[in-house]
Amino acid sequence: MPLGQIDLPITFGDPFNYRIETLTFEVVGFLRTFHAILGHPCYMKFIAVPNYTCLKLKIPGPNGVITIGTSFQHAYECKVECYGHATTIIASGELAAIKEVTEEAPDTKKSTGSFKPAEGSKEVLIDPNSPDGKMVHIGTMISSK
Repeated sequence: MPLGQIDLPITFGDPFNYRIETLTFEVVGFLRTFHAILGHPCYMKFIAVPNYTCLKLKIPGPNGVITIGTSFQHAYECKVECYGHATTIIASGELAAIKEVTEEAPDTKKSTGSFKPAEGSKEVLIDPNSPDGKMVHIGTMISSK
């Protein structure tokens, strides 16, 4: 759920060819790598055309087309940063869950009981020709279907 909204003036371009429009942003209360996400409301307000393949945003300006772009290297770095933040958030959640567990870790050397095969099973040699005599339990109540 958004915490609220904020109106901010957004400027695209350079000192010779620029556009300023006020956009309304949703304020959310969770960690993200993005400071702001410009989506359809921004594109409509600026009459912008995004090209995700070339990582460019083209906007009509008072003195021609304003082109905003980035590099594939920068896009990759953003993805890596996003992955790092996501990993940290997940790890912190898992750590909190681990801290909530108050019981001791089970002792692997201590026997808690013996294995008992299910009813309707029988022991069969894994390899009748093998001298080690290892056995496996198989079900005898399997339907013919």
